[in-house]
Amino acid sequence: MSASLTTEAVLDEFRSCDALLEGHFKLSSGKHSGHYLQCARVLMNPARASRLAEATCAKIPSDLLESIDVVVSPAMGGIIMGHEVGRALGKDALFLERPEGTFHLRRGFALEPGAKVLMVEDVVTTGLSSREAIAAVAREGGEVLAECSLVDRSAGSVDLGVPFYPLVAIDFPTYDEDSIPEELARVAVTKPGSRKE
Repeated sequence: MSASLTTEAVLDEFRSCDALLEGHFKLSSGKHSGHYLQCARVLMNPARASRLAEATCAKIPSDLLESIDVVVSPAMGGIIMGHEVGRALGKDALFLERPEGTFHLRRGFALEPGAKVLMVEDVVTTGLSSREAIAAVAREGGEVLAECSLVDRSAGSVDLGVPFYPLVAIDFPTYDEDSIPEELARVAVTKPGSRKE
């Protein structure tokens, strides 16, 4: 596995491809922020995606990695990261979808009963999508042993119910709808995430 990257080195990867955006964003969590990390853009380069996934895997204890049977990620955002983590670990990478609002496996994907799963996300903010995906794996017969992600926007405060290993934890301030600072409220809001309202 690659050596660990510093937070600044990871942010430099985002900056290098214009994936660290500034403005007024409504995040998938419903919160507002002056910063947005466009993971799809930073992961669009396969060599960079591979490098970031390997650095993420390097954060996970080796005994836990040895227990993993399969990698699962939630669509849409987690697919590329999940695929690259699967490649780094030599494991299959499946993804969950929610066309009717609830995550489940489709496209012929299935988990062996009792399969030990590593959940992989691109960005975790409140952990809602992750917790929904972890519950879906349980319904599908697997067990999530841990989760990893490229970015933890909660700066370490999120509780997923399983051990969590982000490559970096970033504390860009986020705001509820009713507490947006005046200077941010003056900027037109955009909603770059994939979750429907």
